[in-house]
Amino acid sequence: MDWDEARPKAGGNVVVGENLERLSVGELEARIVALDGEIERVRGELEKKRAHEAEASALFKSGDS
Repeated sequence: MDWDEARPKAGGNVVVGENLERLSVGELEARIVALDGEIERVRGELEKKRAHEAEASALFKSGDS
């Protein structure tokens, strides 16, 4: 298995850990926009999962009484 091929992609064609030296200023700015969007998407999913865990925890705690 080639670990470079398995590296996760974030937002379009942005490859995490990619060498940035050959990218232009515009490409670097576009990369930041793509990564910011991906960060927001991940935060949204994390928030949903935490809310679900809290609901499940509350359900089990109320069942113990």
